[in-house]
Amino acid sequence: MIALSVTYLGQGLVSRCICLLMLFSVCVNAGLSGQDTIIPLWPDQIPCENDLTVEVTHDESIQRKLAKIHRPEIAVYKAEHPNGSAVIICPGGGYTILAYDWEGTSFAKWYNDLGVTAVVLTYRLPHWETEACRSQVALMDAVRAMRTVRHHAGEWRIDQSKIGVMGFSAGGHLASTLSTRFDAGDALSADVVERQSSRPDFSVLVYPVISMDEEVTHFGSRNNLIGNNPSQAEIEYYSNERHVSADTPATMLIHSSDDMSVPVENSLRYYKALLAHHISASLMIYPTGGHGFSFATSKENESVKYWTNDLKIWLEQMGLINKRE
Repeated sequence: MIALSVTYLGQGLVSRCICLLMLFSVCVNAGLSGQDTIIPLWPDQIPCENDLTVEVTHDESIQRKLAKIHRPEIAVYKAEHPNGSAVIICPGGGYTILAYDWEGTSFAKWYNDLGVTAVVLTYRLPHWETEACRSQVALMDAVRAMRTVRHHAGEWRIDQSKIGVMGFSAGGHLASTLSTRFDAGDALSADVVERQSSRPDFSVLVYPVISMDEEVTHFGSRNNLIGNNPSQAEIEYYSNERHVSADTPATMLIHSSDDMSVPVENSLRYYKALLAHHISASLMIYPTGGHGFSFATSKENESVKYWTNDLKIWLEQMGLINKRE
């Protein structure tokens, strides 16, 4: 927002100046971001509502980091030439923060260039929630986001059968949870959004946390989601490789062998579960790259820097984007 100091020149003139200023600011911000609109997921009563105040900090490398999420919402980025596909993006951050630009808005713009409508999800973070709510809120928000996008499909020129989910790290855990815990919606609900299916039509999981098994899990994500001393039932419930079914969507997994934060075994277990249920699956494992590489633009990520090209090929093969000439 641009600051303006106005000396009193008459109520009408001041009002017109303020209106013009607000319009100019909105246009500038929209032009810089490519973002069309922000939609609160729960415009009325937020289930399991908290009293937090969102914190936004800036990191030199990953840009904006969000914490203490109070109001879950989606930021919608519409492609200039939409092809009917859409994807909900879940940034990572160990269920403590959201790497909002590094694993969110930057990929929204990448998808837009492919004709895909992209939706960045600001979901509530278990680390900041009460014990009663911490394991529930992120999935609540992801489910509601999928229903919301499907509800707006006609308006946003989206094919209801081509709406997927993408997640990074802990966001990958959320995306894989959504991909294994969806439902058809409640046809009798008074809320038209709740009538929509929450099933993703495809899933892209990038260095994802999949399992809560202590042999392979990322303990930061696990502790935030289900606590330091979870029951065996909680561990099994949130180990998503255990919940793959014949209805789980087609999935692409991206990982590096030298990931010391989230072992590649997470992706391997999910991939094996997908194959066991005859689900279309692709797994790209690169020798180096570590964790949290996003677009892999640094020199140390040389071996993984073309992973987005592999993703493009997969999206083409799945009929989600147009094939390149």
